[in-house]
Amino acid sequence: MEKELTKEDLQEIIEIAKNKHGYDFSDYAVTSFERRVKYFLKHHNLPLHEIKDRLATDKKFFEAFIRTVTVNVTEMFRDPVFYRALREEVLPKLASYPIIKIWHAGCATGEEVFSVAILLKEAGLLSRSRIYATDINSANLEKAATGIIKLQNMKEYTANYIQSGGKAEFSNYYTAKYDHAIIDKDIRKHILFSQHNLVTDQAFNEFHLICCRNVLIYFNKQLQNRVIQLFYNSLSSFGYLALGSKESLLFTECRRDFDIINQQAKIFRKRN
Repeated sequence: MEKELTKEDLQEIIEIAKNKHGYDFSDYAVTSFERRVKYFLKHHNLPLHEIKDRLATDKKFFEAFIRTVTVNVTEMFRDPVFYRALREEVLPKLASYPIIKIWHAGCATGEEVFSVAILLKEAGLLSRSRIYATDINSANLEKAATGIIKLQNMKEYTANYIQSGGKAEFSNYYTAKYDHAIIDKDIRKHILFSQHNLVTDQAFNEFHLICCRNVLIYFNKQLQNRVIQLFYNSLSSFGYLALGSKESLLFTECRRDFDIINQQAKIFRKRN
């Protein structure tokens, strides 16, 4: 039976996360966040007051909570239209830079970061690229750094890759081992995985491309505004911003600071 969760309970959990651990969920979209909290409560068959106590005092228990309530859904070459647009409309422009700096924010377990790295390799740009992949969830980052993906997913990922305009045999980019695939070290060595909280942390570099796909949909409008401003401040002049298929700059305060490069693929470029 699903535990009843009042608005007061939810607010108390948000305050515990913020005050005890520095994670601020107060501007997350309420419905989505509440659904994830309820899933966590259902999974842990404990009285609500005990769950609150353990969230406040038990670090490992709180880490399990973070793994549940943060976004972990990802796949390689998700939305092939986006990757084709990136390949054809953005990478040729980035080729003019001696060092290409890319930030993939909200990278989850790394599948989309590996996808971008493969595009860079095929464009002859990977050797001079620095990819910073960040996430709020440390468990995601640990998994991403291994480069290990379930082998059963690779058939779907191969189809995505082909639709995105892939130029090689997709199997060239991983090694199959038992029921897993391991992304080649040559792809992974150009990626630095590190923890970063979009809600509380600041800009930390000047990037030519920022990818943050299907993360903003979990934030309310106020937080979306703050994060887009963070991205604006983190981009070089004429740097590119890539969002998810259901995301938009339309209602943000920075909408006039970007030009639309590809509306369908949700790729924008910072105005000088």
